[in-house]
Amino acid sequence: METVEMNSVSLKRPRSEDDVANADEIKRQKILEKSQAGNNSGQDIETVTEQPEDTKNEIIPNEESEEQEEEELEDSDEDGDPESFADMMKHGLTESDVGITKFVSSHKGFSGILKERYSDFVVHEIGKDGRVSHLDDFSVPLDDEDPSEETFTVLSDDDKQRLEELQLFKNKETSVAIEVIEDTKEKRTVIHQAVKSLFPGLETKTEDRDGKKYIIAYHAAGKKALANPRKHSWPKSRGSYCHFVLYKENKDTMDAINVLSKFLRVKPNIFSYMGTKDKRAITVQEIAVLRITAQRLAHLNKCLMNFKLGNFSYKNHPLKLGELQGNHFTVVLRNITGTDDQIEQAMHSLREIGFINYYGMQRFGTTAVPTYQIGRAILQNNWNEVMDLILKPRPGAEKGYLVKCREEWAKTKDPAAALKKLPVKRCVEGQLLRGLLKFGMKNIISAFGIIPRNNRLMYIHSYQSYVWNNMVSKRIEEYGLRAVPGDLILKGATAVHIEEGDVDNYTIHDVVMPLPGFDVIYPKHKIGEAYKEMLVADNLDINNMRHKIRDYSLSGAYRKIIIRPQNVNWEVVAYDDPKIPLFTTDLDKLEGKPLPVLPADGKFRALKMEFSLPPSTYATMAIREVLKMDTSIKNQTQLNTTWLR
Repeated sequence: METVEMNSVSLKRPRSEDDVANADEIKRQKILEKSQAGNNSGQDIETVTEQPEDTKNEIIPNEESEEQEEEELEDSDEDGDPESFADMMKHGLTESDVGITKFVSSHKGFSGILKERYSDFVVHEIGKDGRVSHLDDFSVPLDDEDPSEETFTVLSDDDKQRLEELQLFKNKETSVAIEVIEDTKEKRTVIHQAVKSLFPGLETKTEDRDGKKYIIAYHAAGKKALANPRKHSWPKSRGSYCHFVLYKENKDTMDAINVLSKFLRVKPNIFSYMGTKDKRAITVQEIAVLRITAQRLAHLNKCLMNFKLGNFSYKNHPLKLGELQGNHFTVVLRNITGTDDQIEQAMHSLREIGFINYYGMQRFGTTAVPTYQIGRAILQNNWNEVMDLILKPRPGAEKGYLVKCREEWAKTKDPAAALKKLPVKRCVEGQLLRGLLKFGMKNIISAFGIIPRNNRLMYIHSYQSYVWNNMVSKRIEEYGLRAVPGDLILKGATAVHIEEGDVDNYTIHDVVMPLPGFDVIYPKHKIGEAYKEMLVADNLDINNMRHKIRDYSLSGAYRKIIIRPQNVNWEVVAYDDPKIPLFTTDLDKLEGKPLPVLPADGKFRALKMEFSLPPSTYATMAIREVLKMDTSIKNQTQLNTTWLR
């Protein structure tokens, strides 16, 4: 993910960190201390060449009533009071727990507030052609084949309800009859069009019954019809995919697509996209959908909250994960304490040197059981440990139903009993319990397989990221910010070692380090040995990263250790009202909302900054380098427990 998974957080500089290290941290420190200190001098890293983690759009829709109930439960439990949230985070992770320990710049850090308002963090996707996605046009392409506007209003709410139940096989009816009031050929045509366009998979015919005309809707091709939009109704001259720009607030990409598919009454898997965007931001990205007209999509703007769709066009291809060049970020840090000199030094360093390309905190989860621990257990083939880590009670405040579910599991080890305590079945815990119920306690592998593939792979990718962060911190500690013999650089897609005679031809911005796997090589200096030692301590063999279950075999990848952001710009502004926006969003511009006039000498100061990053890099790590602070929610809530309001 490229966006920041945080609420409004006061980013104060940490005073001291006296927490007792847990077993993982002690183990990690022992491994890292085996290599003796080497040279220290410095600079930074750049782009990423690993494969995108999401290999297919795997959204598993549930029954609508269950889905709505779960959404309400999740939303109602999302915001807690500051004390309970701080209590939960006491048992969360800090940056040092996941290997994030180094900085590259020499300036003094300062405080600021990130995401005091939603519009303080905006992400615009950058397509493979280098074009930044913007929502700036609501118009619909002209098309003689499009149905009239009356198509969207001719059916009553009762008609729509019955048609939807028929379409989704929710009742035993094989057809729905709609009486044609004010019978004319034109009126019948509009009803035919409305049913076929709004309810893919249904066919229609006209019948006379007792002297009255009825439109009869029925299934054309069984249950497969819903998954395969009607091919014969789509004009050959029009591209099969409608591409559009999605502007969203407070929804991640998967949730947004599930909402769109529900309103359009289609399966989520007909949508495609280049990258997923996190929830807590305003994000703008391109989406493609198979055989849904721009007219139907534009109609959603009238009924959806926190979404806007625009910039419609028809093309002959879908979008593919990983095709994007990156993302452009616009970030406001409010109530900053740094002097003008500190800010200038920090931003110049970000532009000229960059930041360490660590995997950010959201990669590792927010609870007392980090995702990398589950990933490690999967790689160890320790399935009882995988089950235990996901289901066992954990310290810290948690949603009430999860606490009850975990307590029931610890007491009975009965999947059915634990599942009864869990109204939200879509969570990982619910999916695993359903799997155990289906396959039994002696077949945990199959039970775990019920969890969507991307979610399962997230755990092992988290472990790879944990190793990578720790090794990069050790690499910078040992050799500083310069290329040294034995480092790795990429020539095309192939990694090669830097030889002694060539070292002056490279900088730290050329250096990559591997995520562990069976298809990578390792540095030919102390850090290569440190990789092996870290995996040995975790009961893993670095020379045998193939798993007996193919999905969990790690091929590995290479990742640059320093990223130098592009298009870096910044400005310090003064303001009085913490609630006023400090820049305009795409939607503000479309709606003609002017930017408020800011005072020349306000009570507060804010740092407005923009920068572009390649895929799979974390904006939080860039912000961390500017402010010189720990970005973990645990650290911030310990410093300030009143920010969540």
